[in-house]
Amino acid sequence: MADTFNYRIDHHGSLVRPAGLSTGDPASVEEAVREAVAYQRKLRSTVVTDGDFPREDFRSAVLDAVSGFRRTGETDADGLAVWVAESLPKADGPLLADRAARLAELTVIAPKASLPSPAYLAATTFRPGPGVPSARELGEALAEIIQAEIALLVSRGVRLIQLNNPLLIGQLGTDPGAPGALSFEDALAVDALAVRLDERPEGVRIGVSPGWRAPAEVDRARAELLYGTVGADRWILPFDQGTPAELDLVRALPEDRDVCLGVVDATVPALEDIDTVMARIDAVGEFKDLEDAAVSPSRGFADVASRPLLSAEDQRRKLVLVETLARYCWGNEF
Repeated sequence: MADTFNYRIDHHGSLVRPAGLSTGDPASVEEAVREAVAYQRKLRSTVVTDGDFPREDFRSAVLDAVSGFRRTGETDADGLAVWVAESLPKADGPLLADRAARLAELTVIAPKASLPSPAYLAATTFRPGPGVPSARELGEALAEIIQAEIALLVSRGVRLIQLNNPLLIGQLGTDPGAPGALSFEDALAVDALAVRLDERPEGVRIGVSPGWRAPAEVDRARAELLYGTVGADRWILPFDQGTPAELDLVRALPEDRDVCLGVVDATVPALEDIDTVMARIDAVGEFKDLEDAAVSPSRGFADVASRPLLSAEDQRRKLVLVETLARYCWGNEF
């Protein structure tokens, strides 16, 4: 896809929050976002986000802005607050579009927006009860909301949108993990509804991140079913461990899809060896046109605001390495 170069140096969206930042203080959040945009420009990223600074975690853009969900007061094994769907959701207004429009005013670099996928939310919030007939219907209602938000984001100038469904990657193995309340097939059908866009304006990419660690062994048929069912333009895939399964995830991609390779581990401070990473990327180039590729960290740096995965300085070093790797691959063609 000819304009992939516009987004060569990517990141998942969440950044380490400044110390003491509270989402309940709008003025301090706005100032932190302005500083984050300047920070990303200085690092020569080809996209900018608000760092998820206004939100508690990567799901909050939806859960905080639609009706029908109740917070239980519990947390799950990943440290995320547990929410339960009590009725089919309804949106009371834009989820991210207003904020994204303000982000676009701060820089000429393409603004990026990240949202949880509807299938992920349905799989993790559905509980049997009278308010929600089934997990599939919950997912379809969420897909309608998120699809409308994607269209609104595009109309406001956002050119790169990422949906996150960290449950999907465990379903691509030869020994699939637990899918949550949605079957694998239902999850694909739901997420496919969200990414449909009748027209793609020039430069627009809708991406999906199916998770942050490749399975031990990839079931090629299931991977092809994923890519064939969910019509995303770009797939953001883990590529930081050097395993055969990571290569298999890329190999299964249709030729007309972009890939963003998560080439540095966002969970450990040690920097990757450039030659090692370049050798992995060269292996992709043997079967995938690298003109349809980009690079990023393997995941967000703080998907939960209160629990950053690295220090701010280690995050900076990782992002600089991603930028360096991009220039090794493509020179200055972005």
